[in-house]
Amino acid sequence: MNLLTAEIRRDQGLAVDGGGFLEEVYSVPGGDSIRWCIQCGMCSGSCPNVTQMDYSPRRTIALIRSGRSRDVLTSNSMWVCASCYLCTVRCPKDVKITELMHALERLSVYHGLISRRTSTPTMYRAFVNSIKSNGRVHELGMMLKFYLSTILTGKINPFATIKMLPLALKLLTHGRMSIKPRKIKGSEQVKTMVKRAQALGGVK
Repeated sequence: MNLLTAEIRRDQGLAVDGGGFLEEVYSVPGGDSIRWCIQCGMCSGSCPNVTQMDYSPRRTIALIRSGRSRDVLTSNSMWVCASCYLCTVRCPKDVKITELMHALERLSVYHGLISRRTSTPTMYRAFVNSIKSNGRVHELGMMLKFYLSTILTGKINPFATIKMLPLALKLLTHGRMSIKPRKIKGSEQVKTMVKRAQALGGVK
């Protein structure tokens, strides 16, 4: 089941769970490699963030194979992934586990099943919106939007952000971060490319 089929099922009120979810994961770049998984657990044993995940990488693959899409896509597992690639490097069957985690992120966003316990998607949106506006990242503006969004939704303690102020001041005083955003030449072309990429990925 590809993304288009999934969208039709969602619009018709049909569940994405079931055997169709496995085919949908196969259709996303990086997803088809789970065919080779032998459930040895090397990925989970190698992951530095496994204790923070709802489901370990090994169990995530097992859930995908069982068609339990909601359990997988509403979990925080893929959002906690540090993209260190230890799991991928050490996998004896060459399963692209890091790519799978990013594929699950895309599917989670597409189906509107993002875990409410993670702020990573908010960071992604702030990053992309900054690029769309300026053609490059304006770090100060991006982080202000990120912290405002996460504080208002209760995902981050407002007092925790105060700890970041000394670092922000150092970056500003050393010229490593600008107060005003600076647009690059061709920013409109970059914006068009980002919108096209979002359309291809099914992001609204």
